[in-house]
Amino acid sequence: MNKKTVVIVSAIIGLFLVGASVMAYTSDQSKKKDAENAAMMKEEEAAAMAKEDAMEKEGDAMMTKGSFTDYDTVKLANAEKGDVVLYFSAPWCPTCQEANKNFNASGTPDGLTLLKVDYDSSTDLKKQYGVTYQHTFVQVDKDGKQLKKWSGSTSYDQLKAETI
Repeated sequence: MNKKTVVIVSAIIGLFLVGASVMAYTSDQSKKKDAENAAMMKEEEAAAMAKEDAMEKEGDAMMTKGSFTDYDTVKLANAEKGDVVLYFSAPWCPTCQEANKNFNASGTPDGLTLLKVDYDSSTDLKKQYGVTYQHTFVQVDKDGKQLKKWSGSTSYDQLKAETI
């Protein structure tokens, strides 16, 4: 072999080695980036799951400790984890005023969601549940189906005694 051929072959081998090194380096960088992306996705997924679990526990805790709040159809879903009672109340009703005072003064029993319905403006709900006078309580399921109806409770103890 002559000197020129050796130089050309050496140059080709050198270029081949440089190209292979560049490809290996690029491949390593790509694998590192893929591994970093996979790790980041796992972290984000774990964070999302943790957040979802926390929200679910918060919702469970809210239901567990009970609540006394204004009527909202969304809150009927609380019936999956406890009792939901619609409380038809009027500001001019002395019995309602006494009950409101008692309900606000003491903590709501665990597992009870008491939803205050404005007797004067909730005509459709009054018709739906056959409510003819203020200070009526209607226990409902998560779909809003009536389970029981009564009147006269002015304390949480009385409410819990009435719920089924």
